[in-house]
Amino acid sequence: MTPRTRSIRLLAAVAVGAGSLALAACGTGVTSGAAPTTSTDAVTIENCGRTVEIPSTPTAVVGLHPSQTELLLRLGLADRLVGQAQATAQELPDDVAGLAADVPVIGGDTPPSREELLAVQPDFVYSPTTYEFTAEQGFASIEQLTQAGVAAYTATGGCFDRRMEGTVDDLFTDLKNLGTIFHVEGEADDLIASSRAELAAVDAAIDGRDRPRVAQVFVEGTTLTAIGAGIEYDILHRAGADNVFTPDDPAFSDFFAAEITPESLAAEAPDALVFAVSDPAHESAVRAYLSATFPDMPAVRDGRLIAVPATDMFPGTLGNVSAVRQIAEGLYPDATFETPTS
Repeated sequence: MTPRTRSIRLLAAVAVGAGSLALAACGTGVTSGAAPTTSTDAVTIENCGRTVEIPSTPTAVVGLHPSQTELLLRLGLADRLVGQAQATAQELPDDVAGLAADVPVIGGDTPPSREELLAVQPDFVYSPTTYEFTAEQGFASIEQLTQAGVAAYTATGGCFDRRMEGTVDDLFTDLKNLGTIFHVEGEADDLIASSRAELAAVDAAIDGRDRPRVAQVFVEGTTLTAIGAGIEYDILHRAGADNVFTPDDPAFSDFFAAEITPESLAAEAPDALVFAVSDPAHESAVRAYLSATFPDMPAVRDGRLIAVPATDMFPGTLGNVSAVRQIAEGLYPDATFETPTS
């Protein structure tokens, strides 16, 4: 992935926050999944303000990002997958990678083109954001998919109007919806329970402790961007951070990220810095930049530079829960984090 592709994908694409990307948005508002309709298999779900009608249990499914593919695999749906997209952007965890070994890969480190997606003849696609449905980028729009008889589901936190205020708990809405759609309610409930237990373990470990001031940034070359809203903000909050940048700041009133100057970040003197990275080389470059640019910052001086996989910050992924724990462990290295029992 080139630096430019990486930067665009992680900031513009994931955000789906302004301009022409709004044309691909699937509606406004977010509601929880509805109960199945009168048919045994037919389901109606409210997703991103639009009604998604699924006449029968999907049997030809595409995860439009590895995070979504992983979630489908953990729900026991490997035999329904006919495609996995953006597979070169992130490796699947070792314990489920083998389940997808024979699933066709469509696209590279970007969403598949309309032609690539429709060629595998899906009846259901699951996406982290509405960006994956941007017709202007050559991807299949929701309208085009609907015309082809394909049901499109977007992670709740990646809905256009939800992107600025998404939370980790949005994942549980998605799991409930997917459990209903595929009639795997038990498997979905198990994932919800284990994720909630993981979050509870973090809550217990940091309970009563003073919260460090933490800034979340994204660095590409020498361009510095602050993150102050959306699910990224909630992940830091759940990890025990006192966020330096918040949705109340005017800079984040319309978009969850804003370019800042090094001087403005230095003036905040955060105790820790959290930053998303796409690969080891990117992480190494970011650490070098932060160390050279802010040698006197408490976060740098005390070695509290916390890198998290960028894909764990995507909406609708189990990585959201993993990121909460990883950041909390970095912020509270002397805390005891119990491993939840299944």
